[in-house]
Amino acid sequence: MTKVKEIFIDDFDYYLPDGRIAKFPLQERDKSKLLVWKNGQITESSFRSISDFIPENALLVFNNTKVIQARLIFRKKTGAPIEIFCLEPQEPSDYAQAFAQTQSCSWSCLVGNSKRWKEGKLEYATPEVRCTAERINRWGETQHIRFEWDNPDWTFADVLEQCGELPIPPYLNRKTEASDKETYQTIYSKIKGSVAAPTAGLHFTDAVFQSLQKKKIDREELTLHVGAGTFKPVKSKTLEGHEMHSEWFSVKKSTIERLIKKEGQIFAVGTTSVRTLESLYYLGLFLEKNPGANLEELTIGQWAPYQESNPLPVAVALRNLLNYMEQNNMETLTTHTQILIAPGYSFKIVNGMITNFHQPKSTLLLLISAFIGGKWREIYNYALANDFRFLSYGDSSLLMR
Repeated sequence: MTKVKEIFIDDFDYYLPDGRIAKFPLQERDKSKLLVWKNGQITESSFRSISDFIPENALLVFNNTKVIQARLIFRKKTGAPIEIFCLEPQEPSDYAQAFAQTQSCSWSCLVGNSKRWKEGKLEYATPEVRCTAERINRWGETQHIRFEWDNPDWTFADVLEQCGELPIPPYLNRKTEASDKETYQTIYSKIKGSVAAPTAGLHFTDAVFQSLQKKKIDREELTLHVGAGTFKPVKSKTLEGHEMHSEWFSVKKSTIERLIKKEGQIFAVGTTSVRTLESLYYLGLFLEKNPGANLEELTIGQWAPYQESNPLPVAVALRNLLNYMEQNNMETLTTHTQILIAPGYSFKIVNGMITNFHQPKSTLLLLISAFIGGKWREIYNYALANDFRFLSYGDSSLLMR
């Protein structure tokens, strides 16, 4: 683990001109360019042809999270704007329950212009609803905010939908437009909760799914709600000083059963799916050592993968999870992961991944480097030299080892 903590983040820097950042998506999602990396060789294609490169009978795992309109602009009595960015529900802590509340709920939030909000409640008013925000507590950069609204016919999901703004990535350097409400969601998004899209999935269309089906490539879904930390650069000199963000995820029992059957053929769509799948292994490993653990203990810390010296077969680890779920009458496993995947990490479940091109000095770039044996710079140099579009609305890559 010492070597991982000593990784210099400056070694994962590269020059990304602003003009190479895709500010808007292509009109047709699947016409994006596709870089294919397999065994050290790079080829170039169109995303529309991705089924040509994925092995027959492979299992593609998608993150079906849906981006919420998490950014709310409240006003002080003086008229000064205060931005409140909802991150994760607190009371109630369950996402579905929080969205279903009809009077009040509280969330952990980021607050812009926070110094100007010294005390009291903030207000957001429309002809249909009056909503207030009250600060309850602080936890480092985040704040515990209680929301209350006076329309009993509105759930908190309605409040966000009608009063909130879709939080597109800050590096786009533009305001959210009406078109983003559609283009910044995958066509298979279902479960509300993310503040950022799992952007590798933005390229998929019905036509692509049909081509995958013809090749007998299976699909499975899980849910990881992407947090604002996904945009947080590593500011410390070495990795040891970086605190990885924690994210909520949910996986069905039937999905874990399919993962066991498809071991060695699993392709993750996006780094969020990678993080979830790899976390499952370490949850199963934890249960091997702590068979009587309760659900509160069943979380993954950022350094957990680097503390184990006795690996467990993947199927055994996943069966440990199935046994745990059966013993506790659970059809769905819901918990958090803080897993940090960096060079030195040994992948357990993921055999291939689909992912976009990521920011310099980001934990996502570290994950890519870990997967392809440190050769990320070859791929990124090729992409920069061959007019690939970068970041959330940019082009895609298929990485296979």
